[in-house]
Amino acid sequence: MILEEERHILNGREVVFRSPKIEEADMLIKYLKTVTGETRFLMCESDEVQFTTESEIEFLKEHNDSPKGLLMLAFVDGEHAGNCSFLQVGGTRRSAHRASLGIALYQKYTGFGLGRMMMERMIEIVKELGFEQAELIVIGGNDRAYHLYESLGFKETGRVPNANKYDDGTYADDIHMVKIL
Repeated sequence: MILEEERHILNGREVVFRSPKIEEADMLIKYLKTVTGETRFLMCESDEVQFTTESEIEFLKEHNDSPKGLLMLAFVDGEHAGNCSFLQVGGTRRSAHRASLGIALYQKYTGFGLGRMMMERMIEIVKELGFEQAELIVIGGNDRAYHLYESLGFKETGRVPNANKYDDGTYADDIHMVKIL
């Protein structure tokens, strides 16, 4: 799915939401390596990000061409600040009403309402497309994100204990959250 450029103002700063361009593949690989190194609350360690330009281009094309998914980039005052996405859960009629959401921001763009604005817009899009529930996973200990999702109407539905094992030997749960749309 393609999201045409949308312009917003947030705390006096210009925010642009749009789908990625194919020529941004290398920028997005660098972004993923950076954001996974800035926090323990994303999908992997930064040294595990092994995407090639070609594989990232395929990923972008799949998202841009899919009616059941969207990758939305956010730019603040012209600089890439983060991404938010959704994908339909599963590929069957039984799960076609469910959308899985995810978000990641550069740390310097957290704390001023951008994440909330992105999630609100993504929830709006998912709802407009006819999905009946939005789902996400937040890593245990990520209290800011947990409270944001809770304030957006997500409810905790379960936990997978010790789902994430870190290099230092510590663990964190996966916390599953759902918002009925």
